[in-house]
Amino acid sequence: MDRRSFFKKAAVTSAGAAAATTLAAPAIAQENPKITWRLTSSFPKSLDTIYGGAEDIARRVSEATGGNFTIQPFAAGEIVPGLQAADAVSAGTVEMCHTCSYYYVGKDPTFAIGTAIPFGLNARLTNSWFYEGNGNKLLNEFYATHGLYGMISGNTGAQMGGWFRKEINTVDDFKGVKMRIAGLAGKVVEKLGVVPQQIAGGDIYPALEKGTIDAAEWVGPYDDQKLGFYKVAKYYYYPAFWEGGPVIHSFVNLEQWNNLPKHYQAALTDACAYANTSMMAKYDAKNPAAVKQLVADGTILRPFSQEILEACFNAAQEVYAELTASNEWFKKIYEDQVAFKKEGYLWMQLSEYTFDTFMMIQQRNGKL
Repeated sequence: MDRRSFFKKAAVTSAGAAAATTLAAPAIAQENPKITWRLTSSFPKSLDTIYGGAEDIARRVSEATGGNFTIQPFAAGEIVPGLQAADAVSAGTVEMCHTCSYYYVGKDPTFAIGTAIPFGLNARLTNSWFYEGNGNKLLNEFYATHGLYGMISGNTGAQMGGWFRKEINTVDDFKGVKMRIAGLAGKVVEKLGVVPQQIAGGDIYPALEKGTIDAAEWVGPYDDQKLGFYKVAKYYYYPAFWEGGPVIHSFVNLEQWNNLPKHYQAALTDACAYANTSMMAKYDAKNPAAVKQLVADGTILRPFSQEILEACFNAAQEVYAELTASNEWFKKIYEDQVAFKKEGYLWMQLSEYTFDTFMMIQQRNGKL
């Protein structure tokens, strides 16, 4: 081969490679489109744990997609009020929200099961039911009827039972108490004489301070300390029998979800799973110091009595009987969770309960 022929062929090859590169670029761009979404949260920025879940999701999605899929979080009230976050997603005002499913029980009580219901599942069993049981499948069938696709994106663990201006020693002490309480718990305690109130997190303190309400539940020591409830109500009860393992959801507009490239769906799903794990870890790390400080500041810790817990359990069964008789979606999903719960607690009393009880005794005896 002479030199002239060699260079001619080399030029043709180089031109072909350049053309291939030129042709490939649009294909790559099409596979990784630039997408920007807005996410409205139900929580204020001051709560770095629960609002931080939305920030974790946005960061992980951006990192996984090389910055091509961007989600911008907004705090409660910046776009819509906190308790209207899912409504904004259904309507297409925003593409996504970070909220609690049970805020929307006014639309359908089935929404409550997506977060937590009285005497439901603890955090471990909640994750198991959603990820390995039928939780995600059944609830997304229900959410689809509201134009939503849901992914669990946080868990607080078992919450505290709330702040009260007066002691609650008997069931009768509940009568007439105006209490901020979310989800189906309101219907349960209403049977005991409580007047339930649905109030967004950022509005609880002024309502307690002004006496508009007599009691309020939120999350637990770390968040409650930040919101300052101990300054206006000194009795702090436990546990929140209505929130043994409450979920925070990411809801995506169903049409927007279906239009996402599959690898973007995967990136968002993984980011939500990370936020779910991370939030639980944050609360477990931050609550111990917070509850010590609350007690040092004058908070009086009180357990709900067995009498109160039994009365609330019985009231909850009445609520569930009413709902399963009147709401097919609730019946289908609730009965599936109950079947899962029976098996889950059969196992946990052998393993987790026995181990945890022994270790807690060692802690109380000063051996840890």
